[in-house]
Amino acid sequence: VCPRGQRTDDHKICRECVGSPDRYDWLYLGFMAMLPLVLHWFFIEWYSGKKSSSALLQHVTALFECSVAAIVTLLVSDPVGSLHVRSCRVKKLSDWYTMLYNPSPDYVTTVHCTHEAVYPLYTIVFIYYAFCLVLMMLLRPLLVKKIACGLGKSDRFKSIYAALYFFPILTVLQAVGGGLLYYAFPYIVLVLSLVTLAVYMSASEVESFKDLLVRKKRLVVLFSHWLLHAYGIISISKLDTLEQDLPLLALVPAPALFYLLTAKYTEPSRILSEGGNGH
Repeated sequence: VCPRGQRTDDHKICRECVGSPDRYDWLYLGFMAMLPLVLHWFFIEWYSGKKSSSALLQHVTALFECSVAAIVTLLVSDPVGSLHVRSCRVKKLSDWYTMLYNPSPDYVTTVHCTHEAVYPLYTIVFIYYAFCLVLMMLLRPLLVKKIACGLGKSDRFKSIYAALYFFPILTVLQAVGGGLLYYAFPYIVLVLSLVTLAVYMSASEVESFKDLLVRKKRLVVLFSHWLLHAYGIISISKLDTLEQDLPLLALVPAPALFYLLTAKYTEPSRILSEGGNGH
């Protein structure tokens, strides 16, 4: 077993991690940092509904909490006091699950060699979630109590209660599936952003460009999904060859344009009426 901040080399000797996260590592950490923020925004919107004008301030507060938590997490990571992070390079999926490779030389006694071979990509996420939770508990209840006067007493804290549920879920997700998420997150971002955009447009009954321009909120949601699309494309391509990868970003608006151009042909009432006429 190696001390924290070290991992074994090819000769099974513990060596200190002296590298820094590469672009893909930062994109992974960005994805893990975005998860609680997106969930905060979703539940704030879900529970505030149309009754309260305080949702925007809560959105800004959630962004502030997660941003401060991210900065503090980087500052307390080695080297302390710097936004620079010292790390070991991820070589394969098994690097994330060293606890599964504890040897049993005599098939009786297990030698525990578990250590963080992907330092600090595994533990830094837990530290970030802890700071997010602490900052939320310090700031949000006071804010909500003052501004959420349009909601009932039982409704105004529901977005905070939701966070108390999803933070443990995210922690377990990172503990069990951290390595899988590391390799799969670009595709998860793309698929989820496509599905949620289609669901939102369908639920909001957006069928044309005019419907989008009616409310600013719809444009904000659209641009947010476009940013997620771009993030997923950049994560997959890693922008290793800029002249080949940058043109891929032109595909970002394609799903929304496809939806708007084809929505009128898939209107349920129209399909039912045409089906009835056919009979």
